[in-house]
Amino acid sequence: MREVDGVIAHRLDSGVPLVGSVSQYIISAGGKRLRPALLLLCCGALGYTGAQRFNMAAVVEFIHTATLLHDDVVDESELRRGAPTANARFGNPASVLVGDFLYSRAFQMMVEAQSMRIMQVLADATNIISEGEVMQLMNMHNAALDEAGYLQVIRSKTAKLFEASARVGAILSGATPAQEDACAEYGQAMGTAFQVIDDVLDYAGDAAVMGKNLGDDLREGKTTLPLIAAMQRGTDAERATIQTAIETGDISMLDAVVAIVHKTGALDIAKASARSEAERAIAAAKQLPTNAYSACLVSLASQLLERNH
Repeated sequence: MREVDGVIAHRLDSGVPLVGSVSQYIISAGGKRLRPALLLLCCGALGYTGAQRFNMAAVVEFIHTATLLHDDVVDESELRRGAPTANARFGNPASVLVGDFLYSRAFQMMVEAQSMRIMQVLADATNIISEGEVMQLMNMHNAALDEAGYLQVIRSKTAKLFEASARVGAILSGATPAQEDACAEYGQAMGTAFQVIDDVLDYAGDAAVMGKNLGDDLREGKTTLPLIAAMQRGTDAERATIQTAIETGDISMLDAVVAIVHKTGALDIAKASARSEAERAIAAAKQLPTNAYSACLVSLASQLLERNH
């Protein structure tokens, strides 16, 4: 990861000062670097030690960071990782345009790998992520969204880059088709579980620990799994309360919604869904060669359910 950070710092260099300022601000804000870590771990599990893994790990982090810059503008978010978002600090135009810079820099770096297969995987993933974001936008304030629709959104906007990161690690390693598919399934399951837990924390987390404003999902009108489960299990009155909160984005209703979510056991249902995905990831990782790297992939999936930010 130190090598990846070195590549990131080098490739963020731009002759335009504002590009460097915004990029450095969000990259250095302390992200988990999960997607590049998955790529490196899959390379390790399959025995690939070439330097190209550092470049491709930086590519997926650039793609991820670009989506964050654009997301925060769309969502009008003010906090990320406990600090003001880039759009709050530099304004919406700078955030959108620097997000574009990061996308295009990522594609410049992809070309350097001289692998059409890697280009295809990452280009397809970037396109699907964009579709997922548009799907989410279309479903804002839609209290009728069901679990299948919710999963379609998160598998596109979040899990797809996890999946692509792991698959690229396998491609770099010259993996067999079965090993490549196992890596991709691991990534998709991990990404899905990660997003479900993220949505749970919006109704059960600690704002100081999470580094974001609790209730942001409700304010933005996002119908996430905890709310879907609560509406399925609540009384007519409780269902109506949540529906109104989603449709209006009325943050003053947050306490009432949180109380219903807890009372109906909706968080346990959402956590069970995340646990099922984590178990799917573990099963996929166990299809890879047995070594310290694949053991770390198993451990990472196990620990995912314990995250609090």
